[in-house]
Amino acid sequence: MKWFFCLIAFFCFFPASAAVTMAEQMRSDGRIYVVIAVMLTILFGIVLYLYRMDRKLSRLEKLDQKN
Repeated sequence: MKWFFCLIAFFCFFPASAAVTMAEQMRSDGRIYVVIAVMLTILFGIVLYLYRMDRKLSRLEKLDQKN
């Protein structure tokens, strides 16, 4: 739990100008598109996992109601 609060404090006090500078550098190098592609892939994977999990749970609930 202590690590969680340290992580929150780090992101709260992380200078915004450094993040903007880093984003500008990545955009000029063309790496920002790679970062966006990876983030979208991860997000798509999470959404797909949740959708499949919902279908499985619905199927189990229907089986439970029949018995």
